Amino acid sequence: MDLKPMDLLSENAMDVTAGGRRWAWLGRCCAVLVMTAVLWAVGLAAPAIATPALSDQDIQAIATLRQQAFAASQTGQYPQAEEYWGELLDYLPEEAAIWSNRGLVRASQLHLDEAIADYTQAIVLAPNVPDPYLNRGAAYEMQQAWDAAIADYNQVLALDPEEAGAYNNRGNAEAGLGDWPAAIADYQQAADLDPDFALARVNYGLALYQAGDTAQAIKTLRSVVRRYPNFPDARAALTAALWVDGQQGEAESHWVAVSGLDQRYRDLDWLRHIRRWPPAVADAMAQFLTLGQ
Repeated sequence: MDLKPMDLLSENAMDVTAGGRRWAWLGRCCAVLVMTAVLWAVGLAAPAIATPALSDQDIQAIATLRQQAFAASQTGQYPQAEEYWGELLDYLPEEAAIWSNRGLVRASQLHLDEAIADYTQAIVLAPNVPDPYLNRGAAYEMQQAWDAAIADYNQVLALDPEEAGAYNNRGNAEAGLGDWPAAIADYQQAADLDPDFALARVNYGLALYQAGDTAQAIKTLRSVVRRYPNFPDARAALTAALWVDGQQGEAESHWVAVSGLDQRYRDLDWLRHIRRWPPAVADAMAQFLTLGQ
């Protein structure tokens, strides 16, 4: 199925690449995760599932609504996008793509129950397509419904065993449950499947630090910073780890770069509850912010 990459999120989102798609780190929700920022292409004159015959006027209306829905979604006009996707459903109620797309814009507004309902309907209509499961899992994560999220990610991996985003997100849910060995394994698998998936590699380093493997965590974070010098999450985590490790000079040099990229890393509440760094890394940053400033 033709997929179109797009960024569904606000200026608070950070984009990272995986598998040729654009993934988005949701910076506004109560759980940091990666969800597919993907809209399905929507059939116009030839819906995927048979519908009553459409008039030429209907086909033109669908084409116009489709353009409006994509444009509003891509520019962050989520209430308007939701309305357009809903109007499209009046014409094409059996199109799984439309249900999934409306779910994305609802999730972007943090209307999570409604988004989950839309993803579920998309799954009913297209049970062998992985994206609605992946997106529904992300919504469950945002609700901290870890087991439900893991079940959806397991289904994604049953359909596509090389879906890097599902491994990363399952790692997030396992971290939410405090199962750090499982999270480490999944983050590593996500990063190994897609070497360009920078956030998965950072998550791997953070989980290693939580598990007590400080040396490997620092090595991992340094490698991400070398490849992505403007990725503030990696630099901020490296700042915290190096500071506690006694490498204050290097820690402060990384912090200078972080300060110019993203001010949110000064906010411990944001780090603990929105970005959801592991406790040990957040504690290390607390030490740095207390003693290094």
